[in-house]
Amino acid sequence: MAVSPPHPSTNLPTWRPAELPPAFTAHELPDALHRIREPLHVVRDRDGHYGLGVGGGPGSGPHGYPLVGSLPPSYPEWLGDRSFLDAHGVRFPYVAGEMANGIAGTRMVTALARADLLGFLGAAGLGLTEVGKAVDELVAALPGRRNWGVNLIHSPAEPDLERAVAELLLDREVPCVSVSAFMDLTPTVVRCAATGLRRGSRGEVLRRTRMFAKVSRPETAALFLAPAPDRLLRGLVDRGELTPEEAALAATVPVAEDVTVEGDSGGHTDNRPLGCVLPVVLGLRDELTRRHGYRRPVRVGAAGGLGTPEAVAAAFALGAAYVVTGSVNQASVEANLSREAKDMLAKAEVTDVTMAPAADMFELGISLQVLRRGTLFPSRAGRLRVLYESYPCLEALPGPVRDTLEREVLHASLDEVWARTRRFWERRNPAELVRAEGDPRHRMALVFRWYLGSSSRWAIEGAEDRRLDYQLWCGPAMGAFNRWAADGWLADPENRSVVQIARNLLEGAAVVTRAHQARTLGVPVPAHALRFRSRPLG
Repeated sequence: MAVSPPHPSTNLPTWRPAELPPAFTAHELPDALHRIREPLHVVRDRDGHYGLGVGGGPGSGPHGYPLVGSLPPSYPEWLGDRSFLDAHGVRFPYVAGEMANGIAGTRMVTALARADLLGFLGAAGLGLTEVGKAVDELVAALPGRRNWGVNLIHSPAEPDLERAVAELLLDREVPCVSVSAFMDLTPTVVRCAATGLRRGSRGEVLRRTRMFAKVSRPETAALFLAPAPDRLLRGLVDRGELTPEEAALAATVPVAEDVTVEGDSGGHTDNRPLGCVLPVVLGLRDELTRRHGYRRPVRVGAAGGLGTPEAVAAAFALGAAYVVTGSVNQASVEANLSREAKDMLAKAEVTDVTMAPAADMFELGISLQVLRRGTLFPSRAGRLRVLYESYPCLEALPGPVRDTLEREVLHASLDEVWARTRRFWERRNPAELVRAEGDPRHRMALVFRWYLGSSSRWAIEGAEDRRLDYQLWCGPAMGAFNRWAADGWLADPENRSVVQIARNLLEGAAVVTRAHQARTLGVPVPAHALRFRSRPLG
């Protein structure tokens, strides 16, 4: 049998207004709720209606109102785990994620760091020289700061590059490393996490490199929530890549102290709702913390689908220590993306996304989420996947199929594309060409990957003749952001700095959180009070 909450006693303390009377109507309540940096007082009028008082204080007399409860100030800085702020030297529990091919470039990471936010360089898809140049630029631009980092993506097709990038990050002492797309722990990941571990003055384990691990499956999360396996640590010590002391300390702490649970996002994704995966990983974190006796628990953040204040507030309500945005930052003025591509993203709705083959994991059959509206890339990339699965090599393609492929997808002959592919791998990794000479199927994969890889470059460069081939990594958050931003200050693309996007999402999330708090105390919060219109925030 349902039980109604008890009616507040008439023996309540009294609140008296100062300058402003309490708000009771649907017109008045939003203004009170949006004053998040002031205490709010839930009061009742003579007819038993609930309202909100701002300011004022205790008192009695004919102008007083029964006080049901009070809500303390609510700051965007306080939405997540405050240890996140201390650990990374930031003001807000917010991360701008690593959009690949340098879309999240040095300009974006620098702007975020200087605003006391945290951002990651999108190193995936870049060559070692490009990554080194960008890291050197960040080191010079952000001396002494520890609130920036670089992505290390799992590269099963290029393990030597993955290892070289990791060594570069360790050599330059990059403060944060975000590892993504890993399906298992590798010696490279463990080395990044364990290098420089030492004891602090109180016996705690201190990290030189603070690792973020982006995961979308509980079994993968468990790898990063547990200490590194002994077999990997022993191998690193035997090869001289870790000291015995570092390995001993690594066996007592989790591989990563920040684990980001990624829901339905742009790029590599399992398309799972954040509300399903995040609670499971939080429970797993608690279980492993008890099992291993950690002195401090791993922080678990949330990513995927976070394009509006409501979505950000929901992630924090689920228990996220911090939030990570991705797709929406492609709309920022700092994003290394062409104006044409940004215009396409600005027209996206939540349903304008689909899955397509991934260039870096094409031979593994892995897909990623991309924009569908305004581009033929998803369908053309899907045709390449079908051809790869249907024929053993390029030479086996029937004449009509080959002609259609060259004319409608590649816009060049297969011989021309192979020549361009050869030139690329001669610079990047000649071993791929050696393998292709002995494996015609791999040669076909490299040719098809030329199109998949080039399509994202065309979007970055704004190649007009390949506009229908733009590959734009994009989740439904982009469409949600467009709807939200349409009637506010961020509607103007020139106002969409990555910092203003972050500040408005967080400010709005604090407003939404405050509105829900008031509703739990009985205040009849109108629906429009949960809507936050973007504005310039300092």
